[in-house]
Amino acid sequence: MTLLPEYPAQEIAVKARTLRQVREPADRRFRGITRGGGVIVLTVMVLVGFFLTSNAIQAIGSRGLVEFITTQEWAPETNNFGIAAVLTGTVLVAIVALIVSLPLSLGTALFITEIAPAGLKRTLTSIIDLMAAVPSVVYGLWGLAFLQVNIVGFSQWLSTWFGWIPIFRVDGADPANPLPNDALYTSSTFIAGLVVGLMIVPIQTSMMTESFSRAPIGEREGAYALGATRWGVIRSVVLPFGRGGIIGGTMLGLGRALGETIAIYLIISPIFQINFHILQNGSNSVAALIALRYAESNQFTMSALMAAGLTLFILTMLVNFTASAIIAKSRSGAESEG
Repeated sequence: MTLLPEYPAQEIAVKARTLRQVREPADRRFRGITRGGGVIVLTVMVLVGFFLTSNAIQAIGSRGLVEFITTQEWAPETNNFGIAAVLTGTVLVAIVALIVSLPLSLGTALFITEIAPAGLKRTLTSIIDLMAAVPSVVYGLWGLAFLQVNIVGFSQWLSTWFGWIPIFRVDGADPANPLPNDALYTSSTFIAGLVVGLMIVPIQTSMMTESFSRAPIGEREGAYALGATRWGVIRSVVLPFGRGGIIGGTMLGLGRALGETIAIYLIISPIFQINFHILQNGSNSVAALIALRYAESNQFTMSALMAAGLTLFILTMLVNFTASAIIAKSRSGAESEG
């Protein structure tokens, strides 16, 4: 028989030890610089929003918020103005741009990260970066002088065969006419959207390429070890891992497309009525409206333009904040399928 010694009962006070993190001077300077940069950016955004709001109060107060949003006409001199037509045109151009740019960006990013050899990969990356550096006015002139002339035939084909779909219908077009009127198809939402789509391809491609290139090597090798093909690895590892980059890049491209000015201004034929027929002549956007009417504005008209700019500012910020939230939640492999 074994006897265990008896110990007197006593209370032991347990206290967590405080750990202090001592940063190096270089780390403190870096933290201060980055924090200061973030504060400056947020301050500038707040000041821009305050400037637009303070200058837009006169026009919105005179017209009324509901009427300002729902009115299609733009005649501030008669107090009959609104952003319904230009805001609809802005969204339509951006949607066309996304439909064009998303497949191009996704395919290019996958080719660069998964298929292209090292030398070609560097060349393609440099070309994509160079496209991002091209001024928007160059894209606009190219779309006006070259693309518009060569895309009219395709617009006529779409209207002839798919005109039963409302967005592809062109008022006044006669498919049986052997000499169609090309002017019906120029300066359209479709052509402006094509040009803007090519402008946002570099932004989307760069973000998707960065996201795909960070797919875990272990998961790639594990998929290959299980007998997966290259497409199987892309489908089960790369695309799930890069989902946040795809969505975030698309949203950032959308924000860029919503705010494009010069390229749309050079291509479209401005109208102030809602036009859902994207192949038909005539379109508009908020940014193009401001560029078109800024030089001839008086005090009240300037306030109306500021109100339109405030609407675009809010819309763009919502898109960009949504993209940032999606990118921040993108992870490092938990969503990949084996």
